[in-house]
Amino acid sequence: MAGAHMLIFAFLHPIFRHMVCYLPSMRFTKYLAAIIFFCACNTTEQKDNTPGIVHDSTTNVIVRTDTVYMTRNALITPANSYSDLFLDSMAIEQFIQANKLPADDEKSFRSFYNYRNLQFAWFTSLGFTEQAKGFWNLQDKFDSKTDKVLRNKMDTLLNMDTLIISRFDTSLLKTELALTNAYLQFYKNNRDNTQFAGLSPEKIIPVKKENVLSLADTLLEQHIDSSANRISSQYFLLKQKLQLYDSIAKQGGWRTITFSGKQIKKGSSSPVITLIKRRLQKTGDLDGADSSRIFNDSLVTALKKYQLHNGMKPTGLLTDTLIRSLNVPIDKRIQQIIINLNRMQWMPAMQVENYISVNIPDFILTVFENKTKTFDMPVAVGKEGTNTTIFTGDLNQIVFSPYWNIPASIVQREILPKLKLDPNYLKTRHMEIVGKNNSLPTIRQLPGPDNGLGKVKFLFPNRYDIYLHDTNAKDIFNKDKRAVSHGCIRIADAEKLANYLLRNTNSWTPEKVNAAMNGGKEQYVKLSPAMPVIITYYTAWVDETGQLNFRDDVYANDKNIALMMFGNYIQLTAPVANDSSLKEKIIKVTKILSHNKK
Repeated sequence: MAGAHMLIFAFLHPIFRHMVCYLPSMRFTKYLAAIIFFCACNTTEQKDNTPGIVHDSTTNVIVRTDTVYMTRNALITPANSYSDLFLDSMAIEQFIQANKLPADDEKSFRSFYNYRNLQFAWFTSLGFTEQAKGFWNLQDKFDSKTDKVLRNKMDTLLNMDTLIISRFDTSLLKTELALTNAYLQFYKNNRDNTQFAGLSPEKIIPVKKENVLSLADTLLEQHIDSSANRISSQYFLLKQKLQLYDSIAKQGGWRTITFSGKQIKKGSSSPVITLIKRRLQKTGDLDGADSSRIFNDSLVTALKKYQLHNGMKPTGLLTDTLIRSLNVPIDKRIQQIIINLNRMQWMPAMQVENYISVNIPDFILTVFENKTKTFDMPVAVGKEGTNTTIFTGDLNQIVFSPYWNIPASIVQREILPKLKLDPNYLKTRHMEIVGKNNSLPTIRQLPGPDNGLGKVKFLFPNRYDIYLHDTNAKDIFNKDKRAVSHGCIRIADAEKLANYLLRNTNSWTPEKVNAAMNGGKEQYVKLSPAMPVIITYYTAWVDETGQLNFRDDVYANDKNIALMMFGNYIQLTAPVANDSSLKEKIIKVTKILSHNKK
């Protein structure tokens, strides 16, 4: 290693760079390319041999070993970076000095951005990364000591409908750096409450586009903390399924099934049945080795199982939708698993026994008691454009016969245009104006049968003003896809949930709950203890029976992240770091590689 470092030093020295200008031979150019690549790719790592930080291979438990990245990871370029925004190193130094970071924090801060080659961690030009929202949700839950300026800024940004970022926006640049500082402090103090306790802070956030199978191998090589709460975690369970799908990929994946669309009935024979059976056997949906052409009972059972775990009605019939799902390539499924593993890292390590979970792509609310599913029910979530947000909260109030305080955005976009066409619009819909917000009227809807919130709502305070509520439009729950709301979550059986939450409160009998829901008078009930609520966006997860589930990407979140994690698009206009030395390295490497390809 010492010799290699001397070689790098020689290349970086100005006299050496001056000399190589006069050596035009093709052979030397190849050597030069190798030197530049070594310089660009090699990072100097400094291990922190803190006593007690060990890797115990016998128990498969890892305790993090700190690594400090002293030089920048020039494997990352604007062409392959996860984010399309880059910092100037001077901005980092100015932040460190302005905030008077302690020596250890200063070292961690530089290391974080060295590993990213000065790439933004929390923003792209299209707004927040998913990791930024995930981290801020953890920050809300576990750390109340966040800098007030940063908290106010995040509250503002997270509630903006559209957020377009420029690296020249000094305010957002400060937010990026402040978020990193908050993240490193959070990691130091709270990482045991997370799913990423065993990883260094630099490696939790993706840095560049990767080959999907190579990234799968990297993830599978990482050891997982085997403490009880993590072995039962979604992250741990889904990672086991990644192992299965990685093995299938290395065995060649599965064949595409050609289906004419003509109905094949049970008992009939067709060559396509053999392909379907083999495909289902690969993923464990069909037991045994039957490869006959007969559409038999065992295949019907297997199809129902597959349909159930892929968001379809379990009919056991062959349909175009079913075949399209079976034909999703293995590498795409592995992408989907990896994206969701990355998403799960940012959820709290669940230590509570009782909680409510809502998974947006599944359109299902599930109640867990003693970490076991008690019941579930269909929900309707925000339509695209008014997406339901991923976060955690604590349900602490039930409101019977609620008023609906209509959001200003709905007043502006929907109610005012209708009011111009029909002066009686408010009266016929039992709405009233109760004030003004600047020039915009403040409107609410009275309790009753026409109320948009139905007969009860469930509050868990959050910056997004999202809550669970009843609805009078029950027909929406007959649909398979239920992304129809303005962002809040409509539930199919609100009375059942209310009775469950108040089951240990003697004064609230089912009869009293029903009377309050139909009383026409708003009534607040405080819930103690509060019930944790988790809003997730999992398109791949393992259910309580150990089955891997896939769902459609209703908000195109997976699609956008796949472009960042795996995509091979090159954004030629993406800004490069201002540092001239980095620009020179990137230009030299690009020119040499292009020349050698000719």
